[in-house]
Amino acid sequence: MEKNIHEDCGVAMIRLLKPLEYYQEKYGTWMYALNKLYLMMEKQHNRGQEGAGLASVKLASVPGNEYMFRERAEGKNAVSEIFANVHKHYKDFSQEQLSDVSFAKTNLPFAGELYMGHLRYSTTGKSGLSYVHPFLRRNNWKAKNLCMCGNFNMTNIGDVFDKLTAQGQCPRIYSDTYILLELMGHRLDREVERNFVDAQKLGLENRAITNYIEENVQMSNVLKTTMQYFDGGYVICGLTGSGEMFSIRDPWAIRPAFYYKNDEIVVLASERPVLQTTFDLECDDIQELKPGQALIVNKRGEFSLQQILEPKTYSACSFERIYFSRGSDRDIYKERETLGRQLTEPVLKAVGYDTKHTVLSYIPNTAEVAFYGLVHGFKEWIDKKKVEQIAALGPNASAEEVYRVIHQDVRSEKVAWKDIKLRTFITEGNSRNDLASHVYDVTYECIKPYEDNLVIIDDSIVRGTTLRESILRILDRLHPKKIVVVSSAPQIRFPDYYGIDMSSPEEFCVFRAVIELIRERGMESLLHEIYANCKKELEKSKGEPVFNAVRAIYKPFTVEEINRKIIDMLRPEGMKTPVELVFQSVEGLHNAIPNHPGDWYFTGNYPTPGGMRLVNEAFIKYYEREYPHAAEAE
Repeated sequence: MEKNIHEDCGVAMIRLLKPLEYYQEKYGTWMYALNKLYLMMEKQHNRGQEGAGLASVKLASVPGNEYMFRERAEGKNAVSEIFANVHKHYKDFSQEQLSDVSFAKTNLPFAGELYMGHLRYSTTGKSGLSYVHPFLRRNNWKAKNLCMCGNFNMTNIGDVFDKLTAQGQCPRIYSDTYILLELMGHRLDREVERNFVDAQKLGLENRAITNYIEENVQMSNVLKTTMQYFDGGYVICGLTGSGEMFSIRDPWAIRPAFYYKNDEIVVLASERPVLQTTFDLECDDIQELKPGQALIVNKRGEFSLQQILEPKTYSACSFERIYFSRGSDRDIYKERETLGRQLTEPVLKAVGYDTKHTVLSYIPNTAEVAFYGLVHGFKEWIDKKKVEQIAALGPNASAEEVYRVIHQDVRSEKVAWKDIKLRTFITEGNSRNDLASHVYDVTYECIKPYEDNLVIIDDSIVRGTTLRESILRILDRLHPKKIVVVSSAPQIRFPDYYGIDMSSPEEFCVFRAVIELIRERGMESLLHEIYANCKKELEKSKGEPVFNAVRAIYKPFTVEEINRKIIDMLRPEGMKTPVELVFQSVEGLHNAIPNHPGDWYFTGNYPTPGGMRLVNEAFIKYYEREYPHAAEAE
């Protein structure tokens, strides 16, 4: 129920493998790739609504003419805005000119063969057009020009920054995007210079040297000497001025990337259905980029997959499947349906197996598929109950008796509706809380007051803010006998450091509930012990295994104890309706999503050393804020 948690980005790439004339003749426009990029980005709007950008490279340009183009914009309508701005360049030309491929290649911007798009969600809180991808690094040598974007968050940017400054470099900005751009750009310079020396040894001069460089740049060398330093989840994409295109996935497979190739195009996106819909493909036509692997297309249009980094422990993100990715993906739909179906028994238990007086619903739309799974699970349970009841009636049962049995069914309704987007210009507490309670509206008289249980399923419960300020308040107006709030994901207990803006433990209602339990039971010494252990973990030498010392905070408590405390904390003042929480189990998560074992949000099992280090650092910062005197005494 948290609509303000963000996963950082979506990416889209297209490389045309034929001349523009080919697409003009076959598809009626040389803008084929530009139009397809627009569709790919709109289909990934779920991945970024803070900004968007696109870039294009034109091959075979002549000196004195631009060959790399970029357009960026901020806001939820950024995708439409950047493509509208591109087409503004064409408004003064006649239709005849716009249909002339030779004219377009010579005179029109964005009439290229390489395209790259990006949708941004910030994980740092930084805003402004200067933070919107793609990023550009310019140079008079075409091969040294680099345009880069990505879906990533690096956990060891401080280490890389120190390495660069130790070499004598002086980065202007302390951010993973900028430092990655500069480091990769530096390695691209070295690759170009390597080829320059080789060309001279062959006796080449002037323009012949340039041609040799552009034909022989090995992006695999650039990626190998750049990405070896980074810890985190990422899909990095880039274009060079000379016509190289590449995308590399992190060696833990934390962030996703899918690609397709035929004799016309090479395309890549963050999600598989994007490619299926845009290019009318079957699911099995599309491949997933493997851990540590790079997709590379050189200037000549030659496609290759190259292993840049050795694969690490496979840790594809499960939360990506639960929440962020489009539910229209074949496998994701099945996974989310299974997540809901698996919750049938604990939900039945919560309502006392009284299906006659239980209404199922969901909030928000991303939980709809899990809701269907829960409905299917209820239907199966009721059907088994019907069989038993009919058998018990015997052969002489009346039609009325049989009808009463078979008439039993799952009750489901659209109970809650997202009504408005709360504007934050009102900051005074009581006024703001009153407004927040009206973000959702309810369907009145869809349940019987004081008689029906109301079950609301969500994909995840993170901070609990929406639950407290809006959902429970508005549902209480229906006067159900009991409200059961269900999460298709397990309890989110730990921050994420690979691309989602959940970096502090106190953001989570589960963590806050455990802190309350610790204080109530006089167990503050546990917090001090964890603080000391976190510091010990950070004192370990580089290369020594680091462990998550924060996991110990949850060991004294059961899931049920934590759930009850969460309800105590989130229940609005004056609410009378009983409330129960039901979470997915970690075992259920792995059963439903077996091919994406990355579960650090729920278990604290971070796949990278950087993740382990940051979770310990986060608890240290929390403890020093909350218990400054105890921290000083340590």
